[in-house]
Amino acid sequence: MEKEKIGKIQTHWRLRDWLISRQRYWGTPIPIIHCPKCGVIPVPYEDLPVELPRDAQFSGEGGSPLAKVKEFVNVKCPKCKSASRRETDTMATFFDSSWYFLRFCSPQFTKAPFDEKEARYWMTVDQYIGGIEHAILHLLYSRFFTKFFKDLGMVDFDEPFVHLLTQGMVLKDGEVMSKSRGNIVDPDFIIKKYGADTLRLFILFAAPPETELEWDDRGIEGAFKFLNRVWRIKDNLKNTADPRLIKAMHKAIKEVSEDIGEFKFNTAIASLMEYVNSIYQLGIDKEAYSNLVIMLAPFVPHFSEELWQILGNKESVFKAKWPQYNADALVEDIVTIVIQVNGKVRLKIQVPSDISEDKLKELVLAEEKLKPWLQNKPAKNFIIVPKKLINIVL
Repeated sequence: MEKEKIGKIQTHWRLRDWLISRQRYWGTPIPIIHCPKCGVIPVPYEDLPVELPRDAQFSGEGGSPLAKVKEFVNVKCPKCKSASRRETDTMATFFDSSWYFLRFCSPQFTKAPFDEKEARYWMTVDQYIGGIEHAILHLLYSRFFTKFFKDLGMVDFDEPFVHLLTQGMVLKDGEVMSKSRGNIVDPDFIIKKYGADTLRLFILFAAPPETELEWDDRGIEGAFKFLNRVWRIKDNLKNTADPRLIKAMHKAIKEVSEDIGEFKFNTAIASLMEYVNSIYQLGIDKEAYSNLVIMLAPFVPHFSEELWQILGNKESVFKAKWPQYNADALVEDIVTIVIQVNGKVRLKIQVPSDISEDKLKELVLAEEKLKPWLQNKPAKNFIIVPKKLINIVL
């Protein structure tokens, strides 16, 4: 449209001035002094930070409680020494939450808002997790503050967070769970009956963290039964594990490790449930069971810690080395190959995973069940997707 001169790209900014003052006690003091002679005077840098008084009275009569604390309000002008008044409005709490991550880098630092050297070392934040209600204002202000500090030369980056994950809401009967709706579930009752880890496991398994979770009491019971299955295994450990179980273990280690890294907690737990099913079919030794306990620990820490101690370990399960999978153990000896003729599935066969393409082609063309579809016609093309599919084009 610009080329044809019938339109152009235009950026519209919707940012407006931000009113940060509040008439309440618990906000950050605004470092301003009002002098009848000099006007509005900033508190000298050496007198910062301005701290809230501890004896403010909350009367409920309106106005800021700070305005009634004479020792706080009445000060001398830093410029002319005349009797002056300190600003009694405080800043909105958004002001604090817009840069707390920088303060966290050096919480004991007293010479400035934060130690610039420490901020350069620790920042930026690799992963931010928060509610969707903060995805606009709080994160926008945080970015604004960071860019402001960069303009002042206090930081060497202009974005505070690398990755963002906003968790979903909990629903009950199709509505967001809240006290005002009266549709909340009492966690104390559930914890008393099933334990905190059962509740935690259910929540993590019910849905991915970024999506809404529909509360279902039956899911709590299912999580409780699963943990009991895991608990009972400890009484039936073998001296050695079935080779098939070892393969299932390495498969679980790979899937759980990858899913945790991607915040796919529900599928990680599903992989652990699949592993437990294999254990009940094939049996398990102490080492393979220990790996199960370690992988469960991030989801059910108290339960896993107790099992870890029962297995004879003195250190915490959280000091144990995370298990590593062996890629060679995951190689399938037998694979299923889908056979298509002109793009339509006609047959499935099982062959050794290391079979050569020539041998595979020979085997397929000799397959009796495939001959009615081939009709002795020569193949124009023989497309092979290794270990998965063959498509014969006639």
